[in-house]
Amino acid sequence: MKITKETNAYCPKCNKHTVHKVKFYSKKPASGMSVGNRRHERKLKGYIGKVKGPVTPKKIGKMQKALLECSECKYNIEKVFGSRTRKKLEYKV
Repeated sequence: MKITKETNAYCPKCNKHTVHKVKFYSKKPASGMSVGNRRHERKLKGYIGKVKGPVTPKKIGKMQKALLECSECKYNIEKVFGSRTRKKLEYKV
């Protein structure tokens, strides 16, 4: 999906439509040493084998998110483009 670097969008803080800068949002990878991960590894360890239930299927499409920053008040809004899509977000040149 091609998106312009600047777009006109509604800012809830200014309470009007203003020009917003578009930045692509990418989630950071989860830490391997988090409490949930350690607990999960502990349950899988040993002779019992798989304890954690059925494997959830991988979702094909992902939600493409972008951060919109208001040019007047610098307020950030997170916007989702499409519900689930295979297309990556990229800037329109």
